[in-house]
Amino acid sequence: MEFTIVLSFIIVILIGVLVAGFFVFKKKLNQNTLDIEEEQKHIISEAKNKAATLLKEAQLEAKSRLLEMKSVFDAETEETRAELKNEDKRLLKKREKLDSHEDQLAKRDQVLQNKERDAQKNLDSAVKSREKYELLLEETKKELEKVSGLTLDEAKELLLKAMKEEARHEGAKLVKKITSEAKENADKEAKKIISTAIQRYAGDYVAERTVSVVHLPGDEMKGRIIGREGRNIRALEAATGIDLIIDDTPEAVILSGFNPVRREVARLSLEKLISDGRIHPARIEDVVERATEEVDQAIKEAGEQAAFDLGVHGIDSELIKVLGKLKFRTSYAQNVLQHSVEVAFLSGTIAAELGLNIKLAKRMGLLHDIGKAVDYEVDGAHAIIGAKLAKKYGESDQVVHAIAAHHEDQLPESVYDFIVQSADALSGARPGARKESLENYIKRLEDLENIANAFDGVVNTYAIQAGREIRVITESEKVNDDTAVLLSRDIARQIEENLTFPGQVKVVVIRETRAVEYTKK
Repeated sequence: MEFTIVLSFIIVILIGVLVAGFFVFKKKLNQNTLDIEEEQKHIISEAKNKAATLLKEAQLEAKSRLLEMKSVFDAETEETRAELKNEDKRLLKKREKLDSHEDQLAKRDQVLQNKERDAQKNLDSAVKSREKYELLLEETKKELEKVSGLTLDEAKELLLKAMKEEARHEGAKLVKKITSEAKENADKEAKKIISTAIQRYAGDYVAERTVSVVHLPGDEMKGRIIGREGRNIRALEAATGIDLIIDDTPEAVILSGFNPVRREVARLSLEKLISDGRIHPARIEDVVERATEEVDQAIKEAGEQAAFDLGVHGIDSELIKVLGKLKFRTSYAQNVLQHSVEVAFLSGTIAAELGLNIKLAKRMGLLHDIGKAVDYEVDGAHAIIGAKLAKKYGESDQVVHAIAAHHEDQLPESVYDFIVQSADALSGARPGARKESLENYIKRLEDLENIANAFDGVVNTYAIQAGREIRVITESEKVNDDTAVLLSRDIARQIEENLTFPGQVKVVVIRETRAVEYTKK
């Protein structure tokens, strides 16, 4: 501030000097030298006076500014000192708190050290006690082995065996109790639902075979069917893919083949040829072509009629055609399309009794065996094949899973899966629905008896009711009432794993105790 005042003063002086010089120079031009000097002195004197005045004013202004700045600085300094004092007080309090915490930590550390010493003493004492007890236990074991005559491993094995037998016994009692309670609560309602479903359905039964027989008007027709050098029979077999068996059977030709649709085409074609009387390769091709169209139309109509009779709508047209093929497919001599309609009806009836979706249950039942229509063309279980077909043609996930699970190729998840399983078993197990050859029938009975005879404690077995039930006679000394329950379950599981059969097999385990005494003479 002082420098600024001095600089201003110097500038004023210089300006005054310049002004004075200018006037002096001017007067020198107009007046004589004396006047100029006097004027110059006068001007210089005035300039000096003004400069002295300005300097005094500047000094006074500087002093005033200095006093003002000093007062401001003193005020700020006082405020800073007060803040520093407050900060010192806070730091002092924190230091006192830290000192107090440090004292507490030191005390805690001392306590922990004391506890650690006590814990170490306890640990040393526990180790010594453990060593003492282990030594005592070892001596006790040796003494027990000496007294009982058994080693430790033998004693463990004996104990485990006893515990296992006890656990098995308790488990058998629990299974028996749970099974009894479940039967008490479920048997009555289940029997009511199943009996209602069966009573409300009365389907016709028609036995069918894997071969077709075409009757001839006379044995001379066999030669015409064979043709010159066998050209007619070869043309017919090539066009239909079915084998023609012409043997000593009077007035009959047997058609054999795995594809039931082709077998039906061959049957119709042969009947048309016999009726027409013109049998030659060119004629055979025309007749087979027309018969194929007729069978395709019949397949479509059969599928549509089945869906219409059950009130199942919205099935893809291609899936309807596949469904219609089941008309020419049999299982244990039971027509599969008729079986599917029957299962659909039973599924709908059971669903109605349970208050479920009837149309959905019927749809599942109708399509459950759809895989059998193409299982001779595709490898795999018919349930899985059918599920893939249903999914391909836009059926819902529920329907697809019910198809895949009706033989438990996949685990059942919903109540509808169990409904379809039950309806399928009812349709296949009802009297007269299915047949099998005598050899297969006898072998199945023998296999049932052999499986049951392989179990420990079984004396004899009897397969009755055409293999629908097996009665197992056991030794009362080896099998008690509780283990009899487990034995029946084990035999049933073994039959499920090793045999393939329609319907269900009932396993009855019989345990009998007899007391025999003879009179004396």
